[in-house]
Amino acid sequence: MLSGARTLLTLAVLALLVVLAGAWGWAKLTAPLPKKEPAPVCTAATVKAGDHVFPAQVTVSVLNASRREGLAGRTMSSLTTGGFGAGDSGNAPKGTSVSVAQIWTPDPSSPAVALVKAWLPGVKVVRRQVTEPGVVVVVGDKFKDVGQGPKSITASKDATICSPALS
Repeated sequence: MLSGARTLLTLAVLALLVVLAGAWGWAKLTAPLPKKEPAPVCTAATVKAGDHVFPAQVTVSVLNASRREGLAGRTMSSLTTGGFGAGDSGNAPKGTSVSVAQIWTPDPSSPAVALVKAWLPGVKVVRRQVTEPGVVVVVGDKFKDVGQGPKSITASKDATICSPALS
């Protein structure tokens, strides 16, 4: 093979490789980014009988069952100022009737529920399955404000609570 033909063939192969690399790079550059799974709001934490449970270990979600706009957000703000972890905040399901406040929980004897209850004057604990994370507080028209609760409580039994996820 003549040296001129060999040079031409080498340049053609190199040009083809550059075009292929460019096409591959363009495809990767313009591809959509992979979807990131949302971080969990809280994780299950085991509490032993006799352990102290602090507000920072408890995630709270607040639902508004009143006609007062923004009540869930204001209540959540007061609870997080008191040290609780923030869960979800929004409106209660249609048809929910709560006068002052209720805590909805599948485990009324949970130390997390006892701690949140101590911060909410006039709250009633209702055994109920929930989809929101943590201790679910539902506030009604007669709810005034979050009180000043204890800095901690002592767990009377072993339990699993929803603690704020580390970010």
